[in-house]
Amino acid sequence: MKNQESKKIEEQFEFRSVRTEETDEAAALEQKCFPPNEACSPQFMKERIQAAAEIFLVAVDRGNGRIAGFLNGIATEEKHLRDEVFTDASLHDPRGKNIMLTGLAVLPDYRGQGLARELVEHYVQRERQKGRKRLVLTCLEEKVEMYRKFGFQDMGLSESLWGGEEWHEMFRDL
Repeated sequence: MKNQESKKIEEQFEFRSVRTEETDEAAALEQKCFPPNEACSPQFMKERIQAAAEIFLVAVDRGNGRIAGFLNGIATEEKHLRDEVFTDASLHDPRGKNIMLTGLAVLPDYRGQGLARELVEHYVQRERQKGRKRLVLTCLEEKVEMYRKFGFQDMGLSESLWGGEEWHEMFRDL
């Protein structure tokens, strides 16, 4: 049974796969939500959407038709996230049992309302139905507790050097 907050979010947002014509909007959202050293370049966002649109989930505000947030990644048989997933869309294997999450982003005006959690839950349900087995992500220390609340387990420090930062690798079995 969904709680009141979830029901309100369901009413306000449509959750669906990204459309190719939304590539520029998704790229702009990425640039607004991540610092330059961590953000996916607009060119790679285009490549990622072309390669893996079916696993790129957006939350579209029903009131204005704009993307308020998204969760995306690539499917693979790999068990650990490596930095190349951020820059090489050819690593996407549509039959892969694991998803390497590359970005959870919510525009500032929509934060603090539970939208990130709902994106994760919609993503989990959708990918579980497709037979996926695990979601893997890296995050900064200050986001570990948030992802724990989303059902992820911390595996400790990652080998990732993306953006010159120190990352924790986390997973959630589906």
